[in-house]
Amino acid sequence: MAHKITEECINCGACVDECPESAISEGDEIHVIDPEKCTDCGNCVEVCPVEAIEQA
Repeated sequence: MAHKITEECINCGACVDECPESAISEGDEIHVIDPEKCTDCGNCVEVCPVEAIEQA
């Protein structure tokens, strides 16, 4: 099951470099995770300063 970024995202980009699959990109208001690329490793969860990433 892939992770997703919630509306609490402050668009800081801390998660982008942590994703080994390049599944995270900048959306209009928040960053988004491509569920097709996400391998559920959890690296992004650990670096999010506002805890805006959860399992989908």
